[in-house]
Amino acid sequence: MNPTTPSTAQAYAGTASTIAGAVGAEEAVVAGLALQMLERTGALVAIKDVSTGRYLHANESMAALFGRSAAAMAGATDAELMDSADAAAMRTAEHAALAQAAPTPSDHRLDIQGQRREFNVTRIAVPRTDGAGPRHVLSVWLDVTPDKEREMQLQQALAQLEQQQLAVEALRRESQDHSLRDQVTGLYQRLHFDDQLRREVDLSSREHREFALVSIALDPPSESVRLLGDIARTRTLEALGRLLRSNTRAMDASCRLQEDRFAVLLSGVGLATAHSRMEGLRRQCATQIVVLDGRDIGFTVSMGVASFPHTAHTEEELLKAADDALAEAQRRGGNHVTLASIRFELSP
Repeated sequence: MNPTTPSTAQAYAGTASTIAGAVGAEEAVVAGLALQMLERTGALVAIKDVSTGRYLHANESMAALFGRSAAAMAGATDAELMDSADAAAMRTAEHAALAQAAPTPSDHRLDIQGQRREFNVTRIAVPRTDGAGPRHVLSVWLDVTPDKEREMQLQQALAQLEQQQLAVEALRRESQDHSLRDQVTGLYQRLHFDDQLRREVDLSSREHREFALVSIALDPPSESVRLLGDIARTRTLEALGRLLRSNTRAMDASCRLQEDRFAVLLSGVGLATAHSRMEGLRRQCATQIVVLDGRDIGFTVSMGVASFPHTAHTEEELLKAADDALAEAQRRGGNHVTLASIRFELSP
C-alpha cells in the first residue's frame, strides 16, 4: 500500500479496531492508552485546528513546555505562546501537513523562557468522517535539545583534541628541530649539514643541476672587542646567526660547523648567483650594528664560494674547494668573498 494515500489512515484505524476487538476493549480506550504511552515517553502531543490556529488538545508535557496546564492550552494560539517568527513557521509547517496524507517531519528551534530548545516535530492531517478536507493536524514533538547539546559538546571535545594533537605535533617538531640547531646562533649543526650536503650532491647528480656551498669564518675581532670576553663573542654569533637565517631560503641550509666556522648550502644556485648573494650578506655583516655596553662592537666575515659540479665533482672535492676559497679570502685580509676556481677538463 502506498504510504502517501488517504487509505493509510484507514488501514491504521482498521488495525486499532482489530486490536480493540481482540482485547475486548473500546477503540477509544486503545487510543487513550496510546496517548498515555506517548506521555510516558516524554513526547509532546497536540491537536490543532489549522483554520483558526487554536489548540484543541495538548497533553501535560506539551502544556508544561509553555508553562500552562493542559486545560489552559485549549483555545490558545501559537501567537500567545511564542514569538511571531516561530508562530509563522508553525503555521507554514501545519499547512504543509494538511496537504499530505503521510506524516511530515520538520525541525523547530524555539526560545522558551530564555532557553533555546530544539524539537523534531512530526505532523499528520486528521481525516474527517464527513469526507470533507481535513482541518486538524495531530503533532508529536520530541525534545532533541539534550541530544544536540551532547553532539555540540562532542564536536567541541573533538576539536579541542585535534588542537591538542596539533600542538603536541608542533612541539615534537620544534623539539626535534631544536636538537638539530645550535643554541646560540639558531643555525643547524654539523650533523644536519652533512645530511643535507649528501642529499644535494645526490639530487644534483641525478637531475644535472648545480648548487653552491659557501664556507664562512668570522674574522678575528679587534683587541678592544676581544677584551670584552665571552659576552661580546656571544652577541656577535647571535647577530651572524640572524643574518644567515634571514638571507637564506627554506630550501637552503645555514649551519654552524665549528666555533667560528659556518657553511651555507644554496640549493639550485649557480656560482655567479651564489657570489652575488654572499657579497650582499658580507656587506650586511660589515655594517651590522651589534651593541654591548653602549658601544658598537661590529664584526666582519670571510667567505669562500664553490659550486657543484663546476668547481668540484665529489662531496670531498666540494668541501675542499670552498675551504680553499675561504683561506684565500682570509689571506686577502678578511671581509672578502672569494670564488673557487672552475675546473676545466682537457679532452684526451
